[in-house]
Amino acid sequence: MSSLVLTVIGDDRPGLVSAVSTTVADFGGNWLDSQMARLAGQFAGIVLVDVPANRRDGFAEALTGLRSEGLAISVTPSDGPDPELTGAQKLRLHLIGNDQPGIVSHVSEVLADKGVTIEKLHTTTLNAPMGGGVLFEADLAIIVPPALGSDDVRAALEEIAHELLVDIELSETI
Repeated sequence: MSSLVLTVIGDDRPGLVSAVSTTVADFGGNWLDSQMARLAGQFAGIVLVDVPANRRDGFAEALTGLRSEGLAISVTPSDGPDPELTGAQKLRLHLIGNDQPGIVSHVSEVLADKGVTIEKLHTTTLNAPMGGGVLFEADLAIIVPPALGSDDVRAALEEIAHELLVDIELSETI
């Protein structure tokens, strides 16, 4: 089997996931892992698939047909599913505060400086329930390297939480 990462983006419409998954199935492939979302009328996703090595070129060519339907699709070879990081700790980071430019930049910079990997990131803005204004909320799944403790990450994040005037909660993942 040949592992491939597909990135898909295009104007949202019913049937996009079906079109991609049918193409995978038609070539004897297996849909392994994915994250997909609709945002501002666009559909975007990233998918890890396995296809038989002898059908890989035909599969990639078949995706060209989906491109003609308005989807931008890229195909990147992969080593397959990520092996678990020995000794690494997976944590959940939740942040909420008044919306302002640079929140994601500051948080991701602190995490990068500590060698922490962002596995998943979901952000949104919402109206503040009392007093008006807009709140920014972020949920992250992060991977802390074995040499670093969660207390070290928490301390670094608390420093910028005070600067940004946001609440940050770091917890174990379920």
